[in-house]
Amino acid sequence: MIVVKIHTSKGYLDFELYDKDAPQTVAHFRGLVKHGFYNGLTFFKHIPNTLIQTGCPNNDGTGHPGYFVKCELDENQRKHDFGTLSMAHTARDCNGSQFFICLGRSEGDIFDQNHTCFGHLLNKGFDVLPELRMGDIIEKMTI
Repeated sequence: MIVVKIHTSKGYLDFELYDKDAPQTVAHFRGLVKHGFYNGLTFFKHIPNTLIQTGCPNNDGTGHPGYFVKCELDENQRKHDFGTLSMAHTARDCNGSQFFICLGRSEGDIFDQNHTCFGHLLNKGFDVLPELRMGDIIEKMTI
């Protein structure tokens, strides 16, 4: 099991990564984490009961790491439920560095089979996730 720990200004969250369901996405994400790409970035988008988003080097939703990876949807039948880690994109197969964490199932049907689910929240973080807001910081991420 591959676990990423996201240390935020509100506490930390542990996520299991779906390396079998989304191997390219997980490998891409792990590489960014290992290089410290996410350290110091902010959560720039918060939609109550839906999602909180981060991973933009510009902290405004316009940036990416300079390249894109394809969506992994055909074999990935995961649903966007509370605590799901998913890639954000503006168009299919344009996953960069931005990701969101689901805060509920309200828009799950829209996200399912449109965005690659690549992890889920484990035991640590269920108290922190609902407290995250725009402007909160990722202090560091570790695998």
